[in-house]
Amino acid sequence: MSDSRQLLDLIEKLGETRVVCVGDIMLDRFVYGDVSRISPEAPVPVCRVVSENAMVGGAGNVARNLAVLGASVDFISVVGADKAADEIRSLVGNYDQISAEFITDSERQTTIKERFVAGPQQLLRVDREETEDVGPEICDQLIKHVCAALPGAGALILSDYDKGVLSAGSIIELIGAANDAGCPVIIDPKGVDYRRYSGATLITPNRRELCEASRKDIFDDDSAAAAAKFIASEYGIGNVLVTRSAEGMTLVSRAGVDHLSAEAREVFDVSGAGDTVVATLAAALAAGSSLIDAAQLANVAAGIVVGKTGTAVADGSEIAGSLRRQDLQISGELKVMPLTAAAEQVAAWRQQGERVGFTNGCFDLIHPGHVAILAKSRAACDRLVVGLNADESVKRLKGETRPVQNEASRAAVMASLASVDLVVLFEEDTPVNLIEALRPDVLAKGADYTVDEVVGAEFVQSYGGEILLVDLEEGHSTTGTIERMAP
Repeated sequence: MSDSRQLLDLIEKLGETRVVCVGDIMLDRFVYGDVSRISPEAPVPVCRVVSENAMVGGAGNVARNLAVLGASVDFISVVGADKAADEIRSLVGNYDQISAEFITDSERQTTIKERFVAGPQQLLRVDREETEDVGPEICDQLIKHVCAALPGAGALILSDYDKGVLSAGSIIELIGAANDAGCPVIIDPKGVDYRRYSGATLITPNRRELCEASRKDIFDDDSAAAAAKFIASEYGIGNVLVTRSAEGMTLVSRAGVDHLSAEAREVFDVSGAGDTVVATLAAALAAGSSLIDAAQLANVAAGIVVGKTGTAVADGSEIAGSLRRQDLQISGELKVMPLTAAAEQVAAWRQQGERVGFTNGCFDLIHPGHVAILAKSRAACDRLVVGLNADESVKRLKGETRPVQNEASRAAVMASLASVDLVVLFEEDTPVNLIEALRPDVLAKGADYTVDEVVGAEFVQSYGGEILLVDLEEGHSTTGTIERMAP
């Protein structure tokens, strides 16, 4: 297997790829609320709605994953003539990398999945959908659009959610067209009859799907490999990647069998993890990656996504951060994130009722004073986010000889501390943009500042947030440490 340097180089190439994605799109709606009592009308919980959001799901989430990885996406699907379709068009339109072709079928309803969530627990899912195959005319339009997009594409994804967009006949025809064009075909399969996937380059069933399709029990690495080999041989499928949740992944290819361990982390939600896997695989293969490197990258991406709530994605910077963390052998969950991902994580914590704190600094050489201020800040909240000055920012603030440690090393050390839940690097001289994006409940700073000197204090107080001035430990400073080290 490849080392992280090769995989980091591969991430840089993903933005140069173009992938064609076709399949069942749906609208995922999430309703978040609080449950504190049982209804007097029936023995069911009463959910008080706190917030709602919507995102594209199904094949749409595959396209979204591709876009955040930097790939250009030709996305083809079928929608109804309804408001849900309009909402999907608007959501997809937020991604410049996605060129979408939505075929309108006035006889169909756009699929909607609505989830009601209280804290970490999903209470109910309501599906509005039609699952019969699209008619011949719509099918012909779909195939025509896909075939027109294939020349020059690096991969074709068939995201089969068994909602009728991809019939057995259209799948067979699209696999043939892609093979003729020399374009690898990656399929997220459904159902038990895999004959329609014959000729595919790679399929990505989960453990349950593989059990049902192979009619074999899967209980360990060997049984997973045996079932995958049976499927590949029986149906003429090139390669099989089995996703096995906490047991990781098993890749059965022409080169042999590889088992990829899952990275240990707190799992919030597995929704959309399969979409992340197939998108990362396709983008990597389109970039010229080997199958095992593509699988390794997909395994890392899936580990990031299950640590988020909702139908989530993993971008290249998050994957790169996870690979670097593995290199440094830092225990615990991935903590170093770009601002966009950090904002999503903070929102997830808030939906669970957690109080979020924020502090910032250069933290060039960690000393007991730093450890104390971080521990006291963390004691005032449920989760602590640290804004860390990037190297250029430190140089402007501290001089040309600083920092002593580069930003990757400082972030790695910071992320290893139990008192720190999240680290976000920033290039600016102050963390005001981070504070405004994250809206912390507690803004902490050393007591050598006054409240009116704390950057972002006025903003945090404007919505009822707390300013915490933490007493400093005497006798500790980075500058003093560096001076004592000088010859």
